[in-house]
Amino acid sequence: MNFLSTFVTFENLHEVRRLCHWGPVIALSVIAICSTMAILDSIIWYWPLDTTGGSINFLMLINWTVLILYNYFNAMFVGPGYIPLGWKPEIQQDTQYLQYCRVCQGYKAPRSHHCRKCNRCVMKMDHHCPWINNCCGHQNHAYFTSFLLLAPLGCSHAAIIFIMTMYTQLYERISFGWSTVKIDMSAVRQFQPLMPFSVPAFAATLFALGLALGTTIAVGMLFFIQMKVILRNKTSIESWIEEKAKDRIQHYQTGEDFIFPYDLGSRWLNLKQVFTWSGTPRGDGTVWPVHPKCHQHTLTIEQLKQKADKRVRSVSTCKYCVLLTNKYNRHGRFQAGLVSCVTLG
Repeated sequence: MNFLSTFVTFENLHEVRRLCHWGPVIALSVIAICSTMAILDSIIWYWPLDTTGGSINFLMLINWTVLILYNYFNAMFVGPGYIPLGWKPEIQQDTQYLQYCRVCQGYKAPRSHHCRKCNRCVMKMDHHCPWINNCCGHQNHAYFTSFLLLAPLGCSHAAIIFIMTMYTQLYERISFGWSTVKIDMSAVRQFQPLMPFSVPAFAATLFALGLALGTTIAVGMLFFIQMKVILRNKTSIESWIEEKAKDRIQHYQTGEDFIFPYDLGSRWLNLKQVFTWSGTPRGDGTVWPVHPKCHQHTLTIEQLKQKADKRVRSVSTCKYCVLLTNKYNRHGRFQAGLVSCVTLG
């Protein structure tokens, strides 16, 4: 998708309000601080007009910033894709395999889930991300994951610049005594940089270094988590559903052989379901390629089984609580427990 056309063809201008949230404010502030300080420190440490290396370093910094913002804003404004309100499958009989969403007044398509924050059923929902103030799903999964890759790379580059700037600027200002180390920030260097490196500049660089390192570690971990599920053609929610399916089969000893339906058996094929050259993911968000031994509603049927199992376990637990409470009521205890259990049942 073309980034410019995304802004021009806004169906609803209120999408811009997504920026007015603590998540985007913090994320964009970190990007702005790290990018600005990296560019300023590059001028001090490695003036881009003097050498080819300096020019490449400076262009790479600009490149990181542009790519990070490109994928960030696309992840936010393109959105995950929503199931149309009142959606029904083409074959009426398939409704028995699907969950009904009372809020959207329609059925949940395979791999879709209702997001309380967005108040819509989201195609192939992975999670609701506060940093983009939007869901990560079918249409923006590639943009979101690309942002998670580029942000640590850009911050790592910025961190190197911060470290080298502080090292080169402080090297000639440090004096070693018998038991002390002194830093004279007013010392005059032999070759004065275009911009002075004062105490405020040192503090700002040190602060930016902390942000860059923290972002590299935190966002880098999120990237590896996302790639782990993408290479198996899963989402974070589906990984949880799969674990619950194994627990259910083990608990009831049903002997079922649960196969995750959307794993195509090849990491490359799974990767291509999310990342494409055009930037547009494959599929319409309601019908998916599945494993040869599965069908379109394998996972939705499993979700219905887990929902039914949850009701059974809840009723059994509440009945046990009622019996236990009645026993202790003779001694005048657990009266509040009786009320809460009956309400849950």
